Parts: sequence; structure tokens; C-alpha cells
Amino acid sequence: MPELPEMQALAERLDAALAGRTLDAAEALQFSALKTYSPGPGDVAGARLERVWRRGKYLVAELETARLVVHLSQGGRIEIEEPPRSTRPKGALARFRFGPTGVLLREYGTQRKAGWWLLARSDDGPLEGLGPEPFDDAFAALILEGGDRRPLYSMLRDQRTVAGIGRGYTDDSLHEARLGPFTTLASLDRRQRVALLDAVHGVLERALASERRRRGGLPAKLGDRFTVHGRAGRPCPRCGDTLRRVSFESYELVYCPACQTGGRVLADRRLSRLIR
Repeated sequence: MPELPEMQALAERLDAALAGRTLDAAEALQFSALKTYSPGPGDVAGARLERVWRRGKYLVAELETARLVVHLSQGGRIEIEEPPRSTRPKGALARFRFGPTGVLLREYGTQRKAGWWLLARSDDGPLEGLGPEPFDDAFAALILEGGDRRPLYSMLRDQRTVAGIGRGYTDDSLHEARLGPFTTLASLDRRQRVALLDAVHGVLERALASERRRRGGLPAKLGDRFTVHGRAGRPCPRCGDTLRRVSFESYELVYCPACQTGGRVLADRRLSRLIR
């Protein structure tokens, strides 16, 4: 799933390429992907695009007359078409035409589908209720002073707590901080809290620097961009121990027992408990 680094770099590319252009047409190619009914796609034709930015995992295109919001979810992707095509490829959800350039929203997954919203300029829509960004002072205060008792893995992925981090960069951040996924924020001492904050920032900064080297849209395959996420069974890049997984119904988390849980292996089953 694209997370903050992928979405931030994508927003920057789209802003650089399209800001100031006119949206000639917004075409709904699969109507279930459009989550709003007013304004409609026809109402924004001819509007000037002022800027493209990111909030959490959402792309936000500010038009003169409306706000266009896109969430790629797990398998949604953005393809750049030059010139815009008239075909409707498999998984096509929407096409936005800006003169000689088309922006195609396309779904490659089968779960947690991508979607888009057309909103009034003052309407936050799905952005409402999102937590602070990882680099905001409010997030730093939470990590350094908060007493949250949820597992760190759950807390960092909760978009109401911090917006933009998903499973991949949560796995990598906890690994870098040497903290177990089911450890709670409330149990951490000052040194561990600072390590966690530094790890989140460092992991995201490095990933963003890498993503800024990408060109065009966001392809179906994003590449092997994580340190430990998705690498269960391989050696830990820090200590060489075998990376382990905890499997849930539709996803898994990955960790290193030697680096993160004091050598303890977590049971690989739903509602995981420590193996005794």
C-alpha cells in the first residue's frame, strides 16, 4: 500500500507537472469508486488546478471550484498518459484530462479499493479526523509524553493518531527503534521514546528521498523498498537472525526476535500471544 513517502513524492510530481493547467474533464470510469455526488464530474470541467498536495495517504488536488481527493488504498495506482487515451483498461476507475496529459486512476488490487471524492473547497471530506503528520510537533509530543496503551504496531497505523504511516513503514520503524510490535507506548522509558521518534523520522525521510527519484505516476509494482516488511524468513539486515512474521486475516507484521523482542518468538496466529 502506498504510504506517506510514495504519496508525498507523487503529489510533488503531479503538482510540478499540472499546477496551473485547466481540468478539461473528470471521467468516472467506475462509478462505485466516486464517493460523492455533488459536485459532479461535469461540474469541475474547465476549472483551473491550483495545486496538488498530500494529507496522510490522500492526494488532494485544489481546483478553483472544488477539491478533488484520491485515496489509493492497497492496490490503487496513478498512471500518466501523454496524450490522454480514450480506452478503458482493466481496473480503470477515473481519468482526469489536463490538455495533453491524462491522469488515470487504476485499481490493481482486490481488497480495500481505491476511491475519489469531489468536494466543495471548504469540505474536508475523508480528511476530517486524520491525526497529526509524523513530522508535526503534536506527534512528537504524543511519542515523548503520551501514555497510549495500545500496541505500538496498532497505534502507529491508526490514521487518527498519526496520518500517513501504514504496515510497511511501521514494521521498519519498530525494527530500527529495536521495539517489539506489541510493546506499548506507556511502557517505554525516555530513551526508547526518543529512539522511536527518531526511527519514524529516519525511515520516512530515507524512503521519501528514494521516492523523489521516481518519475511519472505510481506503477503497479513499487519495488522492494522496505528493510524488514515483507521479508519474513530472510536474515535480519542488522543482526543476521531470521526475521519472523505474525499473520493476521489479511496481512502480516514482520519483526526480528533478536533485535526487538529479547529473543522471544511471537506466536504466528491471529490475536498473537508470546510463545512460552
